[in-house]
Amino acid sequence: MLLSVAAYCQPGAGKTYGFSLTVLTEKTQPADGATVTLLKDGKLLKVAIADAKGVAGFDGIADGSYIFSVTYTGYQPQTTGTYQFPGNTTAATITLQPANTTLHEVNITANRPFVEQKEGKVILNVDALASNTGATVLEVLEKSPGVTVDRNGGISLQGKTGVLVMIDDKPTYLSGDDLNNLLSSMSSAQVNQIELIANPSARYDASGNAGIINIKTKKNRVKGFNGSFTSTLGHGLYPKNSETLVLNYRNGKFNTFFSYNLNYSQYYLNLYALRKYYDGNGTLLSMLDQPAYFKGTFLNNTVKTGLDYYIDNKTTIGIVLSGTATNRDGNNTDLARWLSPAGVPDSAIFTGNKNNNTFKNGAINLNARHTISASQDIAADFDLLHYTIASNQNFDYQLQAPGGYDLLSRANIPTSINILTGKVDYTLKAGKNGKLEAGWKSSHSSTDNSAAYQNFDGAQYVNDDTKSNHFVYNETIHALYGDFEQRYDHLTIQFGARYEHTGYHADQLGNAIQKDSAFSRNYGGIFPSGFISYQVDTANSFSLSAGRRIDRPAFQVLNPFLFIINKYTYETGNPYILPQYSWNLVLSHQYKNLLTTSISYSLISNYFSQLFLADTSKQILLYSQGNVGHTYNLGLSEAVSASPFNWWSLTAQAVFNHKQLAGFNGNNYTSTINQLSVNTTNQFTIAKIYTAEITGAYTTHARNDIQELLSPTGQLSLAFSRPVLNKKATIKLSYRDIFHTNWMEGLTQFPNATEYFKELRDTRVITIAFTYRFGKAYKADKHSDTGAGDEMDRVGNG
Repeated sequence: MLLSVAAYCQPGAGKTYGFSLTVLTEKTQPADGATVTLLKDGKLLKVAIADAKGVAGFDGIADGSYIFSVTYTGYQPQTTGTYQFPGNTTAATITLQPANTTLHEVNITANRPFVEQKEGKVILNVDALASNTGATVLEVLEKSPGVTVDRNGGISLQGKTGVLVMIDDKPTYLSGDDLNNLLSSMSSAQVNQIELIANPSARYDASGNAGIINIKTKKNRVKGFNGSFTSTLGHGLYPKNSETLVLNYRNGKFNTFFSYNLNYSQYYLNLYALRKYYDGNGTLLSMLDQPAYFKGTFLNNTVKTGLDYYIDNKTTIGIVLSGTATNRDGNNTDLARWLSPAGVPDSAIFTGNKNNNTFKNGAINLNARHTISASQDIAADFDLLHYTIASNQNFDYQLQAPGGYDLLSRANIPTSINILTGKVDYTLKAGKNGKLEAGWKSSHSSTDNSAAYQNFDGAQYVNDDTKSNHFVYNETIHALYGDFEQRYDHLTIQFGARYEHTGYHADQLGNAIQKDSAFSRNYGGIFPSGFISYQVDTANSFSLSAGRRIDRPAFQVLNPFLFIINKYTYETGNPYILPQYSWNLVLSHQYKNLLTTSISYSLISNYFSQLFLADTSKQILLYSQGNVGHTYNLGLSEAVSASPFNWWSLTAQAVFNHKQLAGFNGNNYTSTINQLSVNTTNQFTIAKIYTAEITGAYTTHARNDIQELLSPTGQLSLAFSRPVLNKKATIKLSYRDIFHTNWMEGLTQFPNATEYFKELRDTRVITIAFTYRFGKAYKADKHSDTGAGDEMDRVGNG
């Protein structure tokens, strides 16, 4: 392979430099997809992937001496000589020989970092942490820098709630428990990277007040046949197992891929709640002591496959098929004991609940990419998604007293969701350093959700029309956007705007007791965004970003049906809830690749918060959600990435938030909180082949809802890994949450009531994993025709 190097350097102190490498095969064809790594003193600084023309570009190189490492499937790895910046070298040629042996893992002197900062994103390389072994995606997020997960599965980013979760650049269209179940079913072995985007550009959906979390699954486009197999076995209080297979084959005009994941585990949740009821004067009337235990099994199967076809050197079309099937079987017990103000037991009700929950998803994606000219590209994506979600619950209420009762009830809650989306994105390179993006997107979703409750009357089950309902919901969103970016010597400016129009209609179908009802809304808005970045010198840079975003209420929140948690606690929807809007402002300073400091401010109006309503006549509390006012969030974050020694790599982040939540929920509430979240990762290289790891996360008192205060929580994990089988395989051992401190605890304030709660889950887990990588590089037939197949390989990854 030939390596042609061209450097465009601006000499002088305080400058940074650009460097581009054009990577060619031994046939002088562009090496599309080659990996080029920038190294300094053996440390990885940046990684670039060669494009369709074989070009890998680097910007922002500071003064100093560097080398480049080039790897390409089917060829021997090559390291260049040393290049000095500033310098006069403009070209160099290096020849690599094709590899004729089975593909082995390339051993580069630098380790892939867990955290990378890149163009307004924080990128988490999931496989870079051995402690992620055997974890679910939700568990990976729980200990990721700047991310927190509450007891309801709500995700916060940089201390702010309202995150849009995407998988492979596509929204999941799920929230709450449904999103929690999806992320809990995904194994970390399926994921390549997780992108944390606090202030997305106009190209992205405007949803997500706190930004976007984009989960990128594993997919490969290198030549030939290759793949990997990962098997994990874990044990906490109960066993857990996961198997993941990833395959890829690329030859000529075709690239195909396949992945499969099997995830099985037994789980538990130990929940304690103490509820206190007061009169209007604040005098304690009674207490409800509620220890509960949830135990069950979880089985998930996920499959994804696709085909890319390179029509010519300008056009690619593709299809992706994916599916998920999840089944949870649980057996839950709850004892509700009524106590006097002095703590003397009065009566008790035992509740047993056998439940089965299924989650099925199927998706089809059709995509096309076309290069109009050297400066213009257009891409189109069309997606069809279907979700089938079902919950079957069987309750047994037993009054623990002489002459007590035994009441049986059951619920069948099926949900069907269909989503159709289409989008077109256009890119125009304006001059040497300018770029214009524009596009359109439309999506339509329809939801059919019913809740059928029945009570046993001693002879048979009869319908309970006071709780049953049937909810049909349709929503359409249309969007247009434009975005422009211009780069100068030291300055980069990007600005854009996105317009989104939303319309929905919902029908609440009635029964013998409840009348039919319907409601609908139509609204639109403009969501501007942009940033300014200034490179002061080789060590310091500043950036300022701002944007407006929206969170729409999910259909589950709009649906006013009742969901039974226990005999004295229900959850209900709110058809009158409105969207919440936010303005976000972030000022950042970066010192080399060592230190990043950020100050942020956000204002959320029509703030989503849990509403806790009380029916004192029945002593029932209702959980709901509504708009309660405004939230002000002032944040300060510090991120460090350093290597104190050659054998020690450290990354750490601390995020401080000052929050004020103000609104009305029966009473005027104002809640203020100062909270701090800290994440740290330490990786150690031992005897050149062993890697040890210590990771930790801690969050002080925190508040995401106006009426709920969360207690401190955190975890500490250890892990070890080493390559085996001539570096074609890796063994990893991890021990997550070794002190079992990753609990969720807090205090909730209701009208004339309070509730203390604490949840313990099966988070202390020892896991061992084995990953085997295999494949044979593809070699072109020397007797092939004019080489059209090689021309197809020049098409970008798309």
